[in-house]
Parts: sequence; structure tokens; C-alpha cells
Amino acid sequence: MRSPAPPDEPRFVLAARAMAASGQWLLPHRGTELYAEKPPVFMWLQAASHGLFRDWDIAFLVPSLLASLLTLWLTWDLGRRLWGQRVGRYAALSLFCTIQFGLMAKRAQIDMVLVAMTTLSLWGMVRHLLRGPDRACLFLAGFAAGLGTVTKGVGFLPLLVAFPWLILRLRDARRRIGAPAWQWTLVPIGFLAGAGVWLVPLGIALLQPHGTELDVYARDILLRQTGTRYLDSWHHVQPAWYYAQVILTLWLPGSLLLPKLVPAWMRRMRRGDARHVLLLGWALLVLAFFTATPGKREVYLFPALPAVCIAAAPLLGGLLRMRYARLALRGYVGGAGLAALALGAILLLEPALLASSLAGRDFDHDAVHAMGAWMLVLGASLVWALDAHARCPGRATVLATCLIWIVYGVGFMRVLDPFASSSRLMGQVYQRIGPVAQLGLVDWREQNYLQAPRTPVDFGFKAPVEDQWRRAFEWVGGSPAQRWILANGKTLPGCVDRAAVANAGQSNRNAWVLVPGAALAGCGRGQ
Repeated sequence: MRSPAPPDEPRFVLAARAMAASGQWLLPHRGTELYAEKPPVFMWLQAASHGLFRDWDIAFLVPSLLASLLTLWLTWDLGRRLWGQRVGRYAALSLFCTIQFGLMAKRAQIDMVLVAMTTLSLWGMVRHLLRGPDRACLFLAGFAAGLGTVTKGVGFLPLLVAFPWLILRLRDARRRIGAPAWQWTLVPIGFLAGAGVWLVPLGIALLQPHGTELDVYARDILLRQTGTRYLDSWHHVQPAWYYAQVILTLWLPGSLLLPKLVPAWMRRMRRGDARHVLLLGWALLVLAFFTATPGKREVYLFPALPAVCIAAAPLLGGLLRMRYARLALRGYVGGAGLAALALGAILLLEPALLASSLAGRDFDHDAVHAMGAWMLVLGASLVWALDAHARCPGRATVLATCLIWIVYGVGFMRVLDPFASSSRLMGQVYQRIGPVAQLGLVDWREQNYLQAPRTPVDFGFKAPVEDQWRRAFEWVGGSPAQRWILANGKTLPGCVDRAAVANAGQSNRNAWVLVPGAALAGCGRGQ
């Protein structure tokens, strides 16, 4: 019910759309430049989805939807196999209720598909280690890890669950799987098969005669975007305690129960409960792995969330009967409801109080009021959910989660979409320049290109802004009466006639200007 919106969705759809249009599936492009920050697997999935639905506004979300459903099923199934049906239901519902899971399931980012692959790999490894031997699960674990690695570089993480298993074996020599050692070769075989989905075509292309563009792409994505990015991150640099705040906020409401869960987990791990040792030991390894790198993002820790929910599930039945947990969940639902009511009232009556939060997005009066109305709907719905299930706060939490995501999708995203996706901005730009004019982009964002009614001209994306402007000068010089430039207002060179420049509007906290070709008359090749 919406179009691709930043931060990552437009660039993936842009690359997938270019692949589908050109038939060039190996090297994703962002405009005229190669996109070498992520492997193309996720874009292949989006392009395949478009082949079925023929509508990018539907197709771009389908991989995340299917991945989220698979992750829920795997979480339920592993909890069921380790503890029973009731625990499986608790595991799936606790994952569903976590804020981060809902956010990622409703976004077209790589991370939801990555988590589906890591959870599938962990599912296979744990089934083999605790309910095995199972050669099919062992191969599947390796294959999912390999496919996850070429989807986003950290897909190999589930294989680290072997380390807590080795610790258990050292503590108890009798703990072993009655399977020949050669069966462990199925893991690397499966991993190579999964990774080969992308690496084999890339390797074949590198062995054949090719241009320097492919060498630069391979070096960037195989080295700089993996090892270099982990060891010496150049952005998203955060302190060591960063993931503590991620757990406390994005893992709500489950993080409210951690004061009771952590001591219970420690008792079970000290007793050598292999189920908790493997699940929690692996989650701690994931936390340590991402804490060790300077660059940190909240989505990096997301692969550990299903395992944590499975480990919490056998304790939830007793925990939900405790006064502390019941008050915590009631406070979560009730607090969210009251906050939504207050925010809705402010948006409707005194939106100026939120001017700093609304700035840079060019929301009109109707959009602000619509958001306020939907906030009131959400707040009233959450208060009703709490009142209807006051004696069962766990059930109220599940119902509240359903209501949050329904209102989010049906209400908020429909209101925000024209502004977040830049479709409103680009529609106004093309209406201004007319049906026959050409538009060039300088210092642009992926959503500008994606939402353009007619394909624009770009002068590079990562190229220095000065180089983009020099190429734009030459391009405009070919037909200045019919060519316009849309640019970030901060980057206008001094040679531009400012009196002829029009304000195009704001989008995604950037102010955009529309420059007619005549305004660049004073800009020569050397500028």
C-alpha cells in the first residue's frame, strides 16, 4: 500500500528494475553507476517477485513478507521440537510482538531475508545437534548459511553454534551424536552450494575477457564491503555499549522481561541444559561479533532475535503469572496507547510543538492532520485492547501488536508515502518542466530517480559533486532550452544564476532546487 521509501528500499528496487529491464543480472546498477555495496541476491528476489505481480509497489515487499513468515514458522517449529507445542506458540508470538521484527517484516530491506536464512541455518544445526543425527538438516544448514552470506555477508553466523556445542562436549564427554565424523563435511559442501548461487557466475565472468569495471566491482564487494568494512568501518561508528540500547528499545516488549529472564537463563545454562546453552551461547557470540567492529547498526543484531525468543519461550508460561511481568506488559500497552493519544492530540491541535520533528519533510496541513487522526485511532485501539484483556496482558500484547501494524500500514504509510517516497516531489518537478523537457540529477537520492515519471539523466551517484556538476554543464549545453537540473540546494556552484533557480521543495530532510538550462549559461567546462 506504499512505494519504496528510504533508507534502503529505493536503491534495491532501482537495481532490480534495471536488471529486469536490461537482462543484466550479474552486476546491479544504480543509475549509470555499478552498485557494489551488496550482492544481487535480494534484488533477484525482488525482480522475480515483479515477474509474478507486474507491479513494483507490490513486488518489492513480497520477499520480506515471505521471509518473515518463514522465520515465524521456523521459530515455532524449533521451539516445538525442543520443548513442545505450547512453547512453540510462545516462541512465535514473542517474536511477532517484538518491535524490531515487525519493522523489518514490513520493510523491503535485505535484513529480513538474511534473518530467514540465518534462522533456517540455525534450525538445521540445532536439529542435528540436539535431535540428530540428521544429514539433510546438516546440509540445509550449510546451504542456508552460504546463501545468506551472498545475500548479506554475515550469513555464516549460525555455523558458530558449533562452539557452544564443543564446550558442552568438553564438559560432558558422553554428550555426542551417534553419527560418523564425515557427515560434518556436508556443512562446507552445503555452504559452497549456497554461496555458489552468486559466486560461480561472478567467477565465470571474471575468468572470461572483461573490462576494468568488473574488476573494480569484484574487489569492492568481495574485499572492501566485507573484511575492510568489518575491521575498519568508515560509517555508523558507535560505542561498545550501543547494542544495549538496541535491546532495550527495539526488542520491546520482551526487553521489559529481561530482569526475570536473565537469572532463569543463567540457572539453566549452569545446569548444562543444552538447549539454552546452544541458543543463548550463539546469541552471545553474535552480540560479541558485532560489538567488536567499530561500525554498528541496529539491524546487525537482528539475526539473534529468533534464538532469544525461542530461549525465552519455555519460561513465559510461568513468567506471565508473575506480578512483575503482568505489570510490565500492561504498562507497555497502556503507555503506548496514552502516548499515541497525546501525540495525536498535539498533531491535530498544536502541530507547531513538533515543528523540529516535522521539518525537512514538506508535510502539508492535510497530511499532518491525517497523521494526528490515525494516532488517535491507534491510541484508542490500544487502550481498548488493554481493557478487553486486562486479566491476560500477554493476550493484550499480541492484540496490541496486531493493531499497531494494521494502523501503521493502512493509516500512517498511506499518509506518509507521497512524502517519504519522493513521489510528490518528483511529480511536481515534472509538472513544472513540462512533457518534453529532460531532467538531469545532481547529488541525487535513489528515490528521486525511482519516482521520476520519465527516466532522468544522472551524472554519477558516488562521483564527487564537482564532477557531477561539470558533466551536467556539458549535458545542458547541448540543449539548454529543454534541459533542467534537479539538485540538492547545498551543492549549487557559484556560477549558477540564482535568480532563475526555483525551489522544488523538501523531501527526506533535503531541500531541492530546480535549475533551468539558461541559469547555467555562465558555467563553462573548467568550472
